[in-house]
Amino acid sequence: MKNASKIILTASVMTAIMAFYACQSNEETTPPPVPSVKWAWVTGSQTVNQTGTYGTKGVAAATNVPGAREDAEGWVDTADKLWLFGGFGYDSTGYPGRMNDLWMFDPAARAWTWIAGSDVRDPDGVYGTLGLADPVSAPGGRNGAASWTDASGRLWLFGGLGFDGAGEIGQTNDLWRFDPATTQWTWLDGSSIRNRPGVYGTKGVPSSSNVPGARVGAASAVDPDGAFWLYGGFGYDAAGAKGRLNDLWKLDPATLEWTWVSGSDTLNQLGVYGDLNEPAPENVPGSRYDTCFWIDASGVIWVFGGDGVDSLGQIFKLNDVWKLDPATLEWTWVDGSKIVGVTGVYGELNIPDQANYPGSRSGAVTWVQADGAVFLFGGWGIDASSGEGWLDDVWKFDQTLTTWAWVSGPGVHGYSGKYGTQGTASTSNIPGGRHYPVSWITSLGVRWLFGGYGLDSAGAGGHLNDLWRQE
Repeated sequence: MKNASKIILTASVMTAIMAFYACQSNEETTPPPVPSVKWAWVTGSQTVNQTGTYGTKGVAAATNVPGAREDAEGWVDTADKLWLFGGFGYDSTGYPGRMNDLWMFDPAARAWTWIAGSDVRDPDGVYGTLGLADPVSAPGGRNGAASWTDASGRLWLFGGLGFDGAGEIGQTNDLWRFDPATTQWTWLDGSSIRNRPGVYGTKGVPSSSNVPGARVGAASAVDPDGAFWLYGGFGYDAAGAKGRLNDLWKLDPATLEWTWVSGSDTLNQLGVYGDLNEPAPENVPGSRYDTCFWIDASGVIWVFGGDGVDSLGQIFKLNDVWKLDPATLEWTWVDGSKIVGVTGVYGELNIPDQANYPGSRSGAVTWVQADGAVFLFGGWGIDASSGEGWLDDVWKFDQTLTTWAWVSGPGVHGYSGKYGTQGTASTSNIPGGRHYPVSWITSLGVRWLFGGYGLDSAGAGGHLNDLWRQE
């Protein structure tokens, strides 16, 4: 519940929240602001902790649905099909654990297909021979991995917290590729054994010997040239110590060579912010995991929030925004706070303002549109009343003006889902507050959201398997 004793909500935030949930007085004469985002509940359940319904492998069916889960991975292929892998959730027997099941959702048919992996929790990794595709090979059950899609639509996976080739659980640093044409996994790089330290080599120099240390909660993105990028996470540094990381890596998918680009090879680094909007070679975001991370059309790398280390060495949720120029490799702090635990400033619904910013949070997701607009949803963090919990607010970030606009959802945490009529988009609908969902955006700019850990239609907390479309 929110802590109303800490701060009083601004009139504009409270009015918009009350209007959104139809709680305003009948004497209201001014039309309330309308969220600029519509949500449609497409598949899955309105209640938490649902068992997976797998059907027959490779066969789509309207009754198929992945079990409820958090911290899974998602890809979009060249045909705009949505892919889902693993996470911590419920298998076909109704028990929770780490999954390695791979699903595909066809938005046109509105049907899920179980493609690969096990329908039972906690499978070991089956590695086979390095570099050779094999119908038996598969990553072990895991959550918190990183992922990319290449130009041909193949799915790539790195690390996470899961089961290695010996059946032991820990952080991993294995690199895998899945080919939808053959439905086979290939182990490409990294270790088949958990908890391995990083091999950094020389900063800026690619090498086949380099490899990031095992980790969970790292962030990933693909740049305009097709290179893969990996940032931070909670895992192992060059010395084999475990903690929060701020290292930035680049992977060439053609050569499979990693390059350590920026950040430290040791853990728990403080943020060095410098002056707002002023790049400098010494600037660097503090170590963190479960951050939001994206690359814009010009190749600039962006970071928002996460669970990490601030400028004072404090560890908690962050709301800082950073960008890295790929030409100079200099970081610039562009928005948000230098310290953890910041209350959100929501302003007026749908109105961008330099004074607005989301509260500190981790486990949120983003969608990056072709026009450069970035949408942010949810996570676990700090709301407009300084309360802490599951969020279901939606924000729009302008990368050019570096301004935030609150566009949907309440300004306080802890709201249950409003599902409405299945398949029908409405500004009255919204997913319940949650963290660790999966987000996708198609080539046509359609935004999708699946699952996570949070609140269902009745306000019960748990794992979710609802699929939403945002308009």
